[in-house]
This record gives sequence, C-alpha cells and structure tokens, in this order.
Amino acid sequence: MGAVLGVDVGGTFTDAVLLEGGELRTAKVPTAARQEESVLAAAEAVGAGRLERFTHGTTVATNALLERKGARTAFVATEGFEHLLHLRRQNRAHLYRLCAAHAEPLVPLERCHGVRERIGPEGVVTPLELGSLPELGPDVEAVAVCLLFAFRDASHERAVADELRRRLPRARVIASNEVAPEFREYERASTTVVDAYLGPVVSRYLEGLGEACASAGLPEPLVMRSSGGVATLAEAAAHPAVALVSGPAAGAVGGARIAQLADVEHALSLDMGGTSTDVCLIRGGEAGRASEREVAGLPLRLPMVDLQTVGAGGGSVVWRDAGGALRVGPESAGADPGPACYGSGGERPTVTDANLLLGRLPERLAGGFELAASAAERAFDGIDPAEAIEVVNAEMLRALRLVSVERGHDPRDFALVAFGGAGPLHACALAGELGISTVLVPAEAGVLSALGLAVGDERRDRVRSYVCPLEDAGELPEAGEADLRYRGQSFELTVPLSPDLAAAFHRAHEERYGYADPSRGIELVAVRTADVSPGPDLQLLPAEALKAEGPTRIDLDGATCWIPPGWVGVRDGTSSTLRLTNVSREREKTGT
Repeated sequence: MGAVLGVDVGGTFTDAVLLEGGELRTAKVPTAARQEESVLAAAEAVGAGRLERFTHGTTVATNALLERKGARTAFVATEGFEHLLHLRRQNRAHLYRLCAAHAEPLVPLERCHGVRERIGPEGVVTPLELGSLPELGPDVEAVAVCLLFAFRDASHERAVADELRRRLPRARVIASNEVAPEFREYERASTTVVDAYLGPVVSRYLEGLGEACASAGLPEPLVMRSSGGVATLAEAAAHPAVALVSGPAAGAVGGARIAQLADVEHALSLDMGGTSTDVCLIRGGEAGRASEREVAGLPLRLPMVDLQTVGAGGGSVVWRDAGGALRVGPESAGADPGPACYGSGGERPTVTDANLLLGRLPERLAGGFELAASAAERAFDGIDPAEAIEVVNAEMLRALRLVSVERGHDPRDFALVAFGGAGPLHACALAGELGISTVLVPAEAGVLSALGLAVGDERRDRVRSYVCPLEDAGELPEAGEADLRYRGQSFELTVPLSPDLAAAFHRAHEERYGYADPSRGIELVAVRTADVSPGPDLQLLPAEALKAEGPTRIDLDGATCWIPPGWVGVRDGTSSTLRLTNVSREREKTGT
C-alpha cells in the first residue's frame, strides 16, 4: 500500500502518523476550537502529500453530547409510551445514593409524542393511524422514532418515518430499525435519540472537513467507528452515533497491534492523554468489544470497543474538596492555558506539573512546550506532588480493575501496553499494583491512536434480533457472536458462534457465574456479525537497542517513560517497543 495517514483529534493535542515506504513520520499540534483546522495542521506538520488512505478520529460527536450542543430533537413512540425516555427502567441512578440524579434525557417531555399503533411479538395488534401523529412544529431539527417491536417488524416505524420526512423535509428523521434493530425499547430509543440529536452537528463538521481536505489536496478521510473499524464520511454523517468514541477506539486498535508485534496474546491497554485515560482488555491480539455502553449517562446499544474512560490525564487539575481531601480531575487545563508549567497563563496545579516536579519529565515536551519548573512549584504550593500522582493512579487503577478483575480476568496473566503522552509515566506503578510484571511501551506511544487509525480495518457490524428458543432459531452464520441466556433470565452472555452453541454458553455461564444448568432451556437473543476488510500491515522500523534500570527517565518521540526502582527496560534493536520488566516479580514467577 502507498502512503497512509492517520490523524487523531484529542482534547489537548492532535496527532498525525504518516506511513510511507517503510518510513514512519509523526507530528503533534495543539487542538484548535475548529477541529478541521487541527486536522489540516497535523497533516501539514507530518508532510502528507499524495495519499492512498487517510483515516480520522474525531471528538466532535462526543463533545456535542457531553456539552448538550446537539439538534432540537423530538421523539415519537407508540401511543402510551411517550414518556419512555424519562421513565427509563425505573431504577436508581446509584444504588446507595438515593439523591443521585439520572442524566436528563436529550428530549424534554413537551417534545415527546405518541402515534396510535401497536405491534406485538406475534404481529400487528393495533393498525397504524398516521392521522394520529401530531404536528411537531417547524422548529424541530431532528426526530427520533422508536415503536414497540420494530426490531421484529419495522413496517409501522418505516411508515411513520416516511410521513415525518414528508412533513418536515428539512429535519433529520431517524428510525430505530435503521440504527439499533434490537429488543429492549428503552436502550433502543436512547440510541436512536442520540443518533438523531448528533446528526446535524456531526454532518456539518464532516461536510466541512471533506471540503477542507479537498481544498488542501487531501483525499476524503475515512472515520474510525466506535467498534474499531473505519467508515466513509457519508456513513458517519448518516449515523454519527457509530463514531461516538472513534478516537479512543483507535487507541485500543493500536495497542492490540503493538501486543501482536510483541507476541503478547493478552494485554491491557492504557491510553493516558491530556484530558482522560482510556483502558481496554485485549485478548487473542484483539481489542474487546461490547454491544452496549453508557456515554454521558445515556445507554447506547451499538457495537463498540469495550473501553472504560476516567477523567484522569496529564492536564487534569489537582484540587481539594470541601473536606480537604486531595482530588484529581475530571476538569482539565487542556492545551490553552494548559498546565502551569507550560507558561501560557495556567495557574492551577495539574498532573503534568506534578510529574515535572518529581523529575519525570524533560525540560521540553513534544509539541514545542518549554516546561517551567518554577511555575509548577508556585501552583503546587502546599500540595505534595507525589500524593497527587497517587490519587490520579488510583483513578486509573479503578478503570483497569473494572475491565479485568471485575470481569473474571486475573491481571497477572496480562501485559500492560502503555501509550498516550502520559501513559508510560504511570504504567509501571499501575502494573505493580495489579501484579503485572511486563509493560510494553512503543516508541510511537505519544501518537499510537493516530497509528491505530492508519492501520485500522474496514469494518461493518450487523445485528439480527431473535428472542426465541435456541432450538427454534434455524441455521445461524458460521462466524460471529451470539447473545444467549437461560429462559427466565433478564440479561444475556455473548459467546462466539460455534457448531455446539449450547455447550459454549454453558461453559461461559460457568466461567462468569460459577455454575451452569445444562437441563435448562436456552434463549437466543441476537446474533452479531461483521464484514471486515483488513487494514494495512503495520511494519515498524526497529529502534536503537537500549537497556535501562530504574529509577530513570526515557524520552520518546511524543511521550515520556518513567522506570521506577525494581524495573528494567530493554529494547533489543529488532523492534520499536520497549519492554519493561518488574525484576523481583518476574523472579517470583520463575522461581529464580
């Protein structure tokens, strides 16, 4: 393949990776308010010319959802279910905090409407009456339609969507069967509303990006999906919810490729940037995927890389709460003004300032920032920087345990792949707490999400709902995954499709819950498949051989690695990845 470009827009920096003729070039520029400007600046900084493929990871959809800056949206449901978004599942937001509030729905009650119709599991119960559909008003920019049992029979839902498009030709109308054709009406409705709500904002950005790239002589970029594959601009603009966590997904893809190149089958990825940290479980060389996750307090029923995110990054602000306890994040100083040590006007202490004061950062960071220790000292007046590092590490440990220990995996059986500008600074301390003896730090750690974009597969996910006894499902695809449960259970387990699917489910249930019941009937809920076209091969040139014993600092291109006492870092000259080993723990494992 010819030249390949990946550009990842983060909250603080925008990273670019160019693979051309066996050579890898990287660049890092501050993220501007208009993301398309950052994309072009990063492409120019890396010297992008004639490209065969250009892939982009964006936070436009994520930011619009977090900041509630989407379209004025209406919701249409089966009559009698107009309040679905507000009733949710009638459970508490937090089990032990009775006053904790749910995230407010994206659509207020006055814009939630019903249409007279009813489809049940066996077919039509009440015929559709389009005349019962009220006028939604000329100021509505988007409409989400979610009718009962539309995952099984979408005829009523399609008719309602067509009528709304006729009435509101300028509005964006999304039906649930187009984006999330699965059972559980609340999650399906929430996903459809998010997709409709983000549509106008994201489509405007993607159209502007396409025009800007064309003016700059760049090809139209592909967009990373939340599931770890890539989509065209048109596909992402049609359903922006599929790209809600595209940047973090790219990081997990890049981490999985690094683990493969290092012959590590199972790993945990740690992507610590300037604003947040994303972690993911990697098994068999592949980033884990989930069929549902919560973003900004709203459930999304879409295929996604199984990430956990915490507001802990290099720019996270260190502060004390009302009780005097030291806290870190989720607020970030961002790129402007940035940490105090940047000398750009920031006065509050951050994680980057703490690492500088502890001697773990150079005087100049990638991106051209000269670090001023005196400014960091002023910001940390009265605060112990070592204590701040312990606090932020505790936040990241919580996320790492969530994707490993709480899902039945022993982290001691995994390696830790650390990347992002700040990930390698904290990796050894986190690995030590989890009992992990091996940490992998690629030379490209500072821009690994952009690298994941450059080499990501083209992937299109599909789901078909069944909700029937397994024996009645008929012939199933040879490859993919199935959601299964015992009859009477409320939730399901996902297992790979196989000739003996029942036995595979019993084994998975035994592994997860400690028991199985082969005499009990099994229900097939859904089958998930994907069309995957492999991305470009990743062939990184070897970096200079290196051996270092802690405590010491290693400066990488775009990141910094801190090796604490008791750890040894080795790069043998045949790859670009630095392998860090906890010497004492490794001796315990081998008995030497």
